[in-house]
Amino acid sequence: MSLVFLDWLIIGIFLSITIFIGIKFSKRAGKNIAEFFLSGRSLPWYVAGISMVATTFAADTPLAVTELVNKNGISGNWLWWNMLIGGMLTTFFFATLWRRANILTEVEFIELRYSGKAASFLRAFKAVYLGLFMNVLIIGWVNLAFISILQVFFGIPENEVYYYVFGAMMIIALYSSLAGLWGVAINDMVQFVIAMTGSIVLAIFVLRSEQVGGISGMKEQLDPELLNFFPNIGGENTVAGAGKMFSIGIGTFLAYIGVQWWASWYPGAEPGGGGYIAQRMMSAKNEKHSLFATLFFQVAHYCIRPWPWIIVALGTIILYPELAADDKKLGYVMAMKDHLPAGWKGLMLVAFISAYMSTISTQLNWGSSYLVNDIYKRFLFKGKKKERFVFVSRITTVALAFIAILVTTQLSTIAGVWHFIIECGAGLGLVLILRWYWWRINVWSEISATIAPFIFYAIFKLGYGLEFPNSFFLTVLFTTIVWLAITYLTKAESKDTLLNFYDRVKPDGIWNKILKDRSATESNIKAEEIGERRSKIGLLLIRWFSAVIMTYSVLFATGKLIFQEWEMFAKFAVIALISFGILLFTMREKARN
Repeated sequence: MSLVFLDWLIIGIFLSITIFIGIKFSKRAGKNIAEFFLSGRSLPWYVAGISMVATTFAADTPLAVTELVNKNGISGNWLWWNMLIGGMLTTFFFATLWRRANILTEVEFIELRYSGKAASFLRAFKAVYLGLFMNVLIIGWVNLAFISILQVFFGIPENEVYYYVFGAMMIIALYSSLAGLWGVAINDMVQFVIAMTGSIVLAIFVLRSEQVGGISGMKEQLDPELLNFFPNIGGENTVAGAGKMFSIGIGTFLAYIGVQWWASWYPGAEPGGGGYIAQRMMSAKNEKHSLFATLFFQVAHYCIRPWPWIIVALGTIILYPELAADDKKLGYVMAMKDHLPAGWKGLMLVAFISAYMSTISTQLNWGSSYLVNDIYKRFLFKGKKKERFVFVSRITTVALAFIAILVTTQLSTIAGVWHFIIECGAGLGLVLILRWYWWRINVWSEISATIAPFIFYAIFKLGYGLEFPNSFFLTVLFTTIVWLAITYLTKAESKDTLLNFYDRVKPDGIWNKILKDRSATESNIKAEEIGERRSKIGLLLIRWFSAVIMTYSVLFATGKLIFQEWEMFAKFAVIALISFGILLFTMREKARN
């Protein structure tokens, strides 16, 4: 398929703007690595929040949603909708703490919270594991989705498509290495607007197509059970596309709703925050901006983004019934190719390029921050010229792009990478949460919780051939037993380390045992203040619960509005307003800035 001049003009303008932003912010980013990796800790909440949303809007996301909806109906999205619960936990329990910690990267936190050679080892290990190994796997799976788009849209042969991806990666590496997080964040804002505009436009054209016939025509042609927002709990898994309602076993449902969001590490939905989400929280102007950025991200991620994708996905069931099960995700790209006119086609392609670039640029910047700050600066650098850090950061960004391309050529399935990441982080999440709130967690707790899932994954998945959710549940269970046992069999961190951490971060939770031996003068904490700090846990729980209910209600109210189901729309809207009122009332308490 060939694009017309107007399409190419739109693509050219977009790429020019991207490079211009990179050049514009290059001088500011070159001041020091705090500017390069955290924008000088000066991002307003809306920039940091939009940047989070844009990063999670990758080239593979609409394709993944299309595949979920084709196979399981709208309710298939609970595979990722469940993560809202953990996301809101991060918002209210951790966003301000990450900003208050005043560190450059997530893994630098390790030597703030723990001490000794074991802490140094864990910091170095996680810097390489997350910043290099896991990072290039994530970039690789995003590249696979981008390759699918290029092949379907342009018919590029498989042996040539990697050259196009290499070119795209080099453009991204160029502006990311020039402008650091400033360039990434500002480009994210531009790219998110374009990506969402393109998604909405495509949904409109699909609905207006003669085959679909609008919302009413879609509802007439589709099995009503495909449009259910909730699965049939307790039944055997079936395929909605075959005319049966998506059913989900109780075990699988519990894994999604009751366990996965807190137990398993997953990029962008780390329990307690982490990765590029923590990076954006730490780059915010202050604690208040950090909290509002994360709250905006959760609402936008689950309420603004999904419905244009879901509408197109439902349309592809009507438009392309002949697609094989493994090719259902490509229906989204085929709808772009077949139902968009000139100009709009170029804009939609730019939307996909935008989604792709925002994700890759963040991964490159975030991964480089670990390798530079937590490996090079912490363990290798011996000189005095700190400006060298920015130069090394830029070189590392480009090098990561090259490595990611090589890894991409060795990957064959997005789903395989996804399952590996979910199950090899099963059980780690609770340690990542409790290390802020419980003094007894030590470095060996986190080391054992990091290693144990790989062992149990090999035993249950590879050794016994168990499938999700059974393998997941067992891995979580045994990993939890291991790290709890290790915690009590090893010594707690030194009192000096724990007090230094507490004085900087001032977390709530179980810290009284550490504080009670220090006088009120030394700790600057009186007994009544300790009691007041305890009471905030209840307040945070109310905020968390009301925000979760509010966001789910807005998500479902939007869907009912689109499908013109006015009664259910009104019910969800009322629930959303009530929960928003509760959230607003509880947030009036003076925040610590």
